[in-house]
Amino acid sequence: QVQLVESGGGLVQAGGSLRLSCAASGSIFGINTMDWYRQAPGKQRELVAAMSTGGTRKYVDSVKGRFTISRDNAKNTVYLQMNNLKPEDTAVYYCRAQKSDADYWGQGTQVTVSS
Repeated sequence: QVQLVESGGGLVQAGGSLRLSCAASGSIFGINTMDWYRQAPGKQRELVAAMSTGGTRKYVDSVKGRFTISRDNAKNTVYLQMNNLKPEDTAVYYCRAQKSDADYWGQGTQVTVSS
């Protein structure tokens, strides 16, 4: 089992920044990709950013140039730096760790961007 704990969400004005953290513990050996997803009210959960152990990153088009995913393997932590936040970024943000046998999810952290 892998446990994921997110932190760093909150309320911010449009144009502001937040940094989300996701700390992994437990059976972390074999984690491949670690991702950030988000789910806004009434919408499906969507992939925001992903990073493989090899360092390959990908982003959904709506956050390219504004969000950056990074990973500290020594701390078993993945980060999501979010700059120039927009009201449409408001959502619950979830961290996911992908292993060959299963996917593991955190509990989510709320990000609210006011206009």
